[in-house]
Amino acid sequence: MKTKITELFSIDYPVVSGGMVWCSSWRLASAVSNQGGLGLIGAGSMDEQVLREHIRKCRQATDKPFGVNIPLMNPNSEKHIECVIEEKVPVVFTSAGNPSLYTKKLKDNGIKVVHVVANTRFAKKAEDAMCDAVVAEGFEAGGHNGKEETTTLVLVHQIVRSVSIPVIAAGGIASGEQMLAMMALGAEGVQIGSMFAVSRESSAHPAFKQAVFSSKEGDTMLFFRKLSPTRLLKGNFFDMVAMAESRGATKEELLELIGRGRSRKGIFEGDLHEGELEIGQAASLLDEEKSVEDIFKELKEGFERAKNRIRQID
Repeated sequence: MKTKITELFSIDYPVVSGGMVWCSSWRLASAVSNQGGLGLIGAGSMDEQVLREHIRKCRQATDKPFGVNIPLMNPNSEKHIECVIEEKVPVVFTSAGNPSLYTKKLKDNGIKVVHVVANTRFAKKAEDAMCDAVVAEGFEAGGHNGKEETTTLVLVHQIVRSVSIPVIAAGGIASGEQMLAMMALGAEGVQIGSMFAVSRESSAHPAFKQAVFSSKEGDTMLFFRKLSPTRLLKGNFFDMVAMAESRGATKEELLELIGRGRSRKGIFEGDLHEGELEIGQAASLLDEEKSVEDIFKELKEGFERAKNRIRQID
């Protein structure tokens, strides 16, 4: 399958795994790259030393291109940038910050740069900053989300019409059929989070994965609009946040509620009572743990089914 994204990253399929905290280790990134996609290591839950270790282990596990996702709001982001430059990582996805902050520095060091956006204004900023591509991440996505709450279906169409650089669609995508739909809108590829977050190679805790598999339609909701909108799975912490926001909790109260290490507790340690369970709306489409190899097989089969269905339309 050839698109501008496969050509940009020298990969076989226009599929990128999300760089998710506590899920996207070197194991997941290398597994995705070995299947012909672009695997990303999630630097958001790592310090510089841990990130360097994951990059080196990923390079040992695959001879294919891979990348690192760096949330710019992370206090370690500057050290992460230096680390990926020193380790000669071929691709960096940046998010949650100004795309012009490090793009030139990364590109001057031969690194391809992609920025994650949730509106056309930031897509244009990413283009002006000379990013190689953008990820248009819609409201359905898990974890941190855009304040505009624009759905992927609308956002991708808007951004494709607003910029000339390649667009990668993200948010709520968990099948080959959805992948084809995004490409019909003009996306050159897709980024998939939730589906890979609960894969066999993900470093998420089995209890977290099972909570996702047991979820139903409507079991995720966007919270923390006063801070940074975040999609959570229903549970005890979900109820605590809902109660706090319903009584009009201040930013300071919400920050105290989040405390330290909530996402680690929930996703990595499997504490379903006190932990923060971040996942996208696609959770209701997922019902069992699968290997990355099987996920790619499903994506390709679903993509071909959808293409054949379209061919039958008069």
